[in-house]
Amino acid sequence: MAFIKKNMGGIFLSAILATLSIFISRFVPYHIISAGVFALLIGMVLNPVISTQNIFIEGLSFTSKKILRLAIILMGFTLSFSQVLEVGKFSLIVMVFTLFTAFGGGYLVGKLFKMNWKLSGLISAGTGICGGSAIAAISPVIDAEDSDIAYAISATFIFDIIMVILFPIMGKYFEMSNLGYGLWTGTAVNDTSSVVAAGYAFSDVAGNFSVIVKLTRTLSIVPVVIIFSFINERLMKKSNNENINIDTKVNIKKIFPWFILMFLGMVSIKSTGLVSDDVSQYVSNTSKFLMVMALGAIGLKTNFKHLSKSGLAPMFHGFIISSMVVIVSFLVQIVLKQV
Repeated sequence: MAFIKKNMGGIFLSAILATLSIFISRFVPYHIISAGVFALLIGMVLNPVISTQNIFIEGLSFTSKKILRLAIILMGFTLSFSQVLEVGKFSLIVMVFTLFTAFGGGYLVGKLFKMNWKLSGLISAGTGICGGSAIAAISPVIDAEDSDIAYAISATFIFDIIMVILFPIMGKYFEMSNLGYGLWTGTAVNDTSSVVAAGYAFSDVAGNFSVIVKLTRTLSIVPVVIIFSFINERLMKKSNNENINIDTKVNIKKIFPWFILMFLGMVSIKSTGLVSDDVSQYVSNTSKFLMVMALGAIGLKTNFKHLSKSGLAPMFHGFIISSMVVIVSFLVQIVLKQV
């Protein structure tokens, strides 16, 4: 009873915001702006009013953390290990190069712009893996600020909108095949809704392939979350003035993101083929709704003034890294065709 009294206000508000955002997103052509982005932005607009109401504070915190993790776990039900085999080694090679570009290039650009490593890492994850879902999965293991999460999602979604318009034009200009274009879109465009919009704008075959590649790319969340969790723990040790030469061990049990095991468990269940499509679709829709709720809660907790302190550097960071990933994905395909 105490839990309900303490958290229900924020949870209920997040659910209302998620419902409204999903409704609005349906009127956007080709769904190029996802409901999660709408929830985040609307929440930030409402923050000055909501932040003064204590009835919502605890529930918003619960939604942005606990419900967020539940959404990530259920997202595993949209994937299967067989998809990795289906897309083949060709697409996996391209993904290795794009992920290396996103995180390696992101680290260097972040250093150049003297950015907070957490914000830089979130933008790289959003660009390299799957937009808001990757940002949401990594943020709890590095104790990211809500403002960093909001800025990272904003930086990646702006580039996505541009790419949804330009990708079909560039694909036809370069006379790409359906499979080549689908691979390019699936490895270079960030958010799933944007991949769908850009993919099917070229052709149905290209759209189908781009979605498969995109979902397979999502599986890289698992190792990336573990790596970021380890990095965060090491940096925390250094900041606490511990002698790194004496104590370099990291408590794996303490930092391991156990919710990722549950995520893999969901993927394993989906991979058995025993689950009906109706059940799979229901769990997938639930995951998406909970994700929108969590992003809405993050927006409601984020102040525009706090966000603006980061300046334009994160936007430039996102644009540079996203452009690099687009170019690398395209060039790797050309090289592989010649091998």
